[in-house]
Amino acid sequence: VQLQASGGGLVQAGGSLRLSCAASGRTFSNYSMAWFRQAPGKEREYVAAIDAWSGPNRYYANSILGRFAISKDNSRNTMYLQMNTLKPEDTAVYYCAAYDIPYYYSTARPAYWGQGTLVTVSS
Repeated sequence: VQLQASGGGLVQAGGSLRLSCAASGRTFSNYSMAWFRQAPGKEREYVAAIDAWSGPNRYYANSILGRFAISKDNSRNTMYLQMNTLKPEDTAVYYCAAYDIPYYYSTARPAYWGQGTLVTVSS
């Protein structure tokens, strides 16, 4: 499956952005998916994940809990990350990923990666 992330940009602290991850190539609805991010000089870190058929099964890193929301529209082959109350420490390249499993678990490894989209939050 091919993943294409978009929606990044420059925003002031306290603002919002919505990232999109468009998928193609295979049955999108069968994949659990996730967002990761990598800040300058830091390792890539997990942000949020969602099961293949979404519903109530969403998972979040503590650092963004209550501010970000992950969603998945299987009819549009697209995953989203709504980011609210952005902070300068949210500045990073955001990557979307897909797993070859329908139900996400924390030790699973993504099978596919998108190319990343840069989010910059100014103070």
